[in-house]
Amino acid sequence: MSPVQVDLVSDPVCPWCWLGLRYWDEARRLAPEVQTVTVLRPYQLDPAIPQGGMPYPDYMRAKFGDGGSDRFKAMRTHLEHAAPGVGIVFNFDEIPMRPNTLDAHRLVRWAQGQDLGEAALDALHKAFFEERRDIGDRAVLAQIATEIGLDGDLVTELLATNRDAGEVLNEERFYRSLGVQGVPCFIFNGRFAVSGAESPETLAGAIKKAASQPPPEDA
Repeated sequence: MSPVQVDLVSDPVCPWCWLGLRYWDEARRLAPEVQTVTVLRPYQLDPAIPQGGMPYPDYMRAKFGDGGSDRFKAMRTHLEHAAPGVGIVFNFDEIPMRPNTLDAHRLVRWAQGQDLGEAALDALHKAFFEERRDIGDRAVLAQIATEIGLDGDLVTELLATNRDAGEVLNEERFYRSLGVQGVPCFIFNGRFAVSGAESPETLAGAIKKAASQPPPEDA
């Protein structure tokens, strides 16, 4: 049986993406008979955020209004109820900055080349939502790199350049062109997608379905 390739399209500042990443980890344990290869793909929920970021309260007020929409409140309640079950802490009220995530996506790309992509993405989620660190700050990104076992000095040097920025943006454009409008989005063997932070059971079912549908010959 060929491995199932899953392209996971996500953004480190998306709370559903953190939930989805933890659910994905559990889903693979529910389908141990199928080998999977996870490829992390970039998606900026708001690429218009300036390089230096924006104060988080100001950003959320502009997006949802002073009191927040009913939809946002329902979403936040769901996230906060689901989080403890997968070891997640959301400190929404204490997040200082809403960063531009291009540099964070570059870090994930480099980490993935060292088989540390998922560790990097999870660490970025944790840094942003739980530890309230500014993951748009390049010094913070270098610290996170060191924490997961990458060469922090090298990452500092790379972040000071435009290395792989174009590649990240091209990948993002590609997935938008496929119709990805929200994240997380799990694309199985290039044949079908599961959008949103679906349950581990649903994702495990998708793994098994994909195992019976090999990727297209030209994939």
